[in-house]
Amino acid sequence: MGKANRERRRAKQKKTREQRRHRASNTASGAFAGGREPGRDELVLSLVGQAVHGLHQGADEPEPELVAALVENPSPGWAHAVDRILFTALEESVGHVWESGWQPAELVRAVKRELGREAGALVADAVVVENRRYAAARVADVWAAQVRDLGEPWWGEGAVQPGEFAERHGPSRQAYVGMALCVLALLAALPPLQVLLPLPGKAWARPVRQGEQADPAKLAKVRALLAKAEATEFPEEAEALTARAQQMMARHRIDHAALAAETGTESEVGGRRLPLDAPYEQHKAVLLNVVADANGCRSVWHNHLGLCTVMGQAEDVNAVEMLFTSLLVQATRAMQRAGSTRDVRGRSRTRSFRSSFLSAFAARISERLNESVHTEQDRAVHEYARAGTDLLPVLASKERQVEEAVAEAFPELGSVQLNHSNNVQGWRAGRAAADSAALHTGQRIES
Repeated sequence: MGKANRERRRAKQKKTREQRRHRASNTASGAFAGGREPGRDELVLSLVGQAVHGLHQGADEPEPELVAALVENPSPGWAHAVDRILFTALEESVGHVWESGWQPAELVRAVKRELGREAGALVADAVVVENRRYAAARVADVWAAQVRDLGEPWWGEGAVQPGEFAERHGPSRQAYVGMALCVLALLAALPPLQVLLPLPGKAWARPVRQGEQADPAKLAKVRALLAKAEATEFPEEAEALTARAQQMMARHRIDHAALAAETGTESEVGGRRLPLDAPYEQHKAVLLNVVADANGCRSVWHNHLGLCTVMGQAEDVNAVEMLFTSLLVQATRAMQRAGSTRDVRGRSRTRSFRSSFLSAFAARISERLNESVHTEQDRAVHEYARAGTDLLPVLASKERQVEEAVAEAFPELGSVQLNHSNNVQGWRAGRAAADSAALHTGQRIES
């Protein structure tokens, strides 16, 4: 991406964030009618709006005076009004975030990363509350599963009361109010993401067409192979098991594409965002990228969010997530066995060792997976050709569909230079763990 395009992109993103913050501040602050004394709700909204605005201007925490004004007013009904307004604001803010592409699990994770575990629990409950607005039949299965994973509602089948919500999420009223204000500010400032699932309340039920559904028996075999690869202590055995799993997934993908072509159906290309937790997010993104490439998908890294979007047909994306998770387990276990490292002066070299380890590991995985895929694809092409079916146009069509979907979803896609560590010991250990050759310096992944 050229410099001018990058500048236009940054300016557009800045403008979008400012507009979102402006709308959030206006929503929170309310308005006073000409000259009259503001009512209790209007005053609470004004204090909340001022606090959120201050956080948007760069403050690390809400102004103590504003928090005190919200917490310490002894007038009858004041505490209830504060609880009710904060509760409603949290619920409505969560609903607005869905329109920007965020999903329940991603939202809770993002809040935990920025504000901590307690704030994440607060948002998790707000998500559960907000999603009770929608009929179950109008919520996508994947969305509903993410909400269920956040936990059962502690308030039971009825409606949660704002006062109960406040008591649940703060050791003191001051702590709760301060945390709720920080959450409101963060929700209003989250960057937009691509909408990958139907929004709750707008989902639709579509019958599964022939050729779209995976073979459960084959996937069970793949999972069993990967589980054995994770459990074994022998690198050679892990490599052989992982290679076999990749061959099975490649063959399943090819057969799936051929069946779709024969029946005249085409699986839709979609996306799924996968979390990449610190440390070594960049190096994990490289590993995910090579796994995606080997399985007919594309991976796009969201810098600073700890997320990667994998674009591809649904079963291919499933295969990518499954294999990537297994390989990450194997790489992590190998690094842990290596332990911490120090240089000749006793200084810690563990971080550079592990970053080099993951770079070398990803390089070898790329070579091995590509070799497995090409071998299996060549075999399948010859088998189908003998039966009178030309697979090459089918596979080319799949690849073209994915490329077009990526271009549509990410019209301003650029690339970023990855940091490259030169820890020789870590590099050799990574090579040994994946039985491999080196990663080229300066490998780039899309961001």
